Amino acid sequence: MAGSWDRSYDPGSQSDDSHHFERLHIEPIYDAFVCPLTKQVMRDPVTLENGQTFEREAIEKWFNECKENGRKLICPVTLKELRSIDLKPSIALRNTIEEWTTRNEAAQLDMARRSLNMGSSENDVLLSLKFIQHICQKNRSNKHVVRNVDLIPMIVDMLKSSSRKVRCRALETLQVVVEEDAENKAILAEGDTVRTIVKFLSHEQSKEREEAVSLLYELSKSEALCEKIGSINGAILILVGMTSSKSENVLTVEKAEKTLENLEKCENNVRQMAENGRLQPLLTQILEGPPETKLSMAAYLGESVLNNDVKVHVARTVGASLIDIMKSGSMQSREAALKALNQISSYEASSKVLIEAGILPPLVKDLFTVGANQLPMRLKEVSATILANVVNSGYDVDSIPIGPDNETLVSEDNVHNLLHLISNTGPPIECKLLQVLVGLTSSPTTVLNVVAAIKSSGATISLVQFIEIPQKDLRMAAIKLLQNLSPHMGQELADALRGTVGQLSSLIRVISENTGISEEQAAAAGLLAELPERDLGLTRQMLDEGAFQLIISRVIKIRQGEIRGTRFVTPFLEGLVRVLARVTFVLADELDAVVLCREHGLAALFIDLLQANGLDNVQMVSATALENLSQESKNLTKLPEFPAPAFCASVFPCFSKQAVITGMCRVHRGTCSLRESFCLLEGQAVHKLVALLDHTNEKVVEAALAAISTLLDDGVDIEQGVTVLCEAEGIKPILDVLLEKRTENLRRRAVWVVERLLRTDEIAYEISGDQNVSTALVDAFHHADYRTRQIAERALKHVDKIPNFSGIFPNMG
Repeated sequence: MAGSWDRSYDPGSQSDDSHHFERLHIEPIYDAFVCPLTKQVMRDPVTLENGQTFEREAIEKWFNECKENGRKLICPVTLKELRSIDLKPSIALRNTIEEWTTRNEAAQLDMARRSLNMGSSENDVLLSLKFIQHICQKNRSNKHVVRNVDLIPMIVDMLKSSSRKVRCRALETLQVVVEEDAENKAILAEGDTVRTIVKFLSHEQSKEREEAVSLLYELSKSEALCEKIGSINGAILILVGMTSSKSENVLTVEKAEKTLENLEKCENNVRQMAENGRLQPLLTQILEGPPETKLSMAAYLGESVLNNDVKVHVARTVGASLIDIMKSGSMQSREAALKALNQISSYEASSKVLIEAGILPPLVKDLFTVGANQLPMRLKEVSATILANVVNSGYDVDSIPIGPDNETLVSEDNVHNLLHLISNTGPPIECKLLQVLVGLTSSPTTVLNVVAAIKSSGATISLVQFIEIPQKDLRMAAIKLLQNLSPHMGQELADALRGTVGQLSSLIRVISENTGISEEQAAAAGLLAELPERDLGLTRQMLDEGAFQLIISRVIKIRQGEIRGTRFVTPFLEGLVRVLARVTFVLADELDAVVLCREHGLAALFIDLLQANGLDNVQMVSATALENLSQESKNLTKLPEFPAPAFCASVFPCFSKQAVITGMCRVHRGTCSLRESFCLLEGQAVHKLVALLDHTNEKVVEAALAAISTLLDDGVDIEQGVTVLCEAEGIKPILDVLLEKRTENLRRRAVWVVERLLRTDEIAYEISGDQNVSTALVDAFHHADYRTRQIAERALKHVDKIPNFSGIFPNMG
């Protein structure tokens, strides 16, 4: 009787190919070995009372079906009714079958072993691999046999096959061979096999990836192999990527996830996962791991580069734990926790989370503590960095008590302590502590506390001296701090900058650097811009040092597009224009200021800057500067010199004739020019100023209106000034400003200008019929300040709304 390849392991998939192995049976399959019901070789034969033998499981199923269907219990072979259904084990037959099976499996295994080579056909290799799977699944002891006959390396060699089916079957077979067998796993881990398996994770064919992940999952159950898998370059990166993939098979993603969970047993793997975006295992170790693991993971976190969203997640997850370690751990643990917190706090949102977790009190304590338990200076630098980060996050730190008496970070004593540390530590810590003060002075709720503490400690001079420091970061922090302080203590800073010490020169040198536009330059320009504009001594020193010439050059280059493209260009230009405008406040007292304005054409530059659309501050300051320049025009214009009259003309005036001089300025009644006398009319600036009266920013409108007012001021030809405004179509925009009543200052300015306009009869006649203007003037007459009410009264008289003899207000003289 011909033997056959045992197909019970391979249900139909290769039945047509099994003839190749049939002749390799040592013995044929005897009929007595085969169950009449299953037609398969029996494993647990039992005999009925009539002597017929069956597979136990099959005959029991037969009897159950008879009972369920209400049939008589009969023998499936003889079909005769049975008196008893007792089953007697056929031990002798079972032993014979087992011996036969063992002999045949040995022969088949030998045949499979000889088929596992690159020279065999694809079908032979596939059958051999399937047979190995079968015998291992049939009996775990066969895994020992597979190991002893060195089949594992041969299966591994099949991973190099050019056939995708063979490679997939080899991966599948290796998984069966190593499942729950530590020794087989150890053999598989030898050499580069695991690396080869990992390579399959990046294959295009999804089936190969699925089998490779399943095999790695099985291998990862061994703690010894976890380190091996993690040590292979790219293994964890690919697995992490698979878990977040939307295109992978769901089962593959699940296996990759479980593999990573197993790999978490090794600390190095946890670090790699964190590096590749899977942070949760590391965070879990910080929360739940033993002390030495917490230390290791916190230290690694401090060295990691995290994106901002991750920083927030980390702060929420382990922020409180790290703060606890910082408060009470060993010095080594505190160092690790501080460095991790430093990394997390570098983003505003995560800093706020840390503040809410209670980081401020222990942080300040670490900085201020001296004595046996104090932090070494290198860690105080880290603490100072964290404090700078959290203070600059925008959180209201004044609401957080940090001491036993509920004092806050901006309490006078604490600010004094910060100032003391700044004066008594090295540049790195000084820089961070200055950044803390920058943060505190950036908030309107805390800046005044800091200003008061600086004044009471007499630290102004010390802070100003940092402007001369060569270290750029330290100098920039100091300049930014002084810029924040300048609106509140501008005169003190101006006094400190004046003189021969050199800080003013250093500040100007920073502004004039030709290295693009830096944050430091913008802060330096902003600081100078905030100093009192009428401080003649400071302006004179800037004139002497040539500061304005440098600033003019920078402004022109920015306007011409030679300097562009940095995020600090707007604050830098605004600061420069404000600094430049201060020279126009001292024209009456400083001849050199007039000379500077003439030589460098400042009036023309400010007129050009009126058109810096989108830069409200630049337009406002330029209009104010033009107001100052225009106020000097009446003093700088060259008045005509009329020739002395002849004798007859002096005796008989009827013989005299008035000399006619052409080319004079209508408003200033002399010879004017934009460069020499800063005349707005000659500079064609009136139209540009009128255009600004429609600006959405009331401060720009107010500055433009103030500049226009100089054309109607005492000492000029007001009637001609009105004519100029008529020609520039400025009357209606001025009246609109009065009607809108946006701010009290604007109303005051508008009432003054309108009263001057109404001195011209034609305009007064036209406006007298405008009820809206009359109402606005009446409203100002009733509700404005004393001086504006007087002016409104005069305006109402011009339009005959108040009789000239009213005398409500006494003459002001």
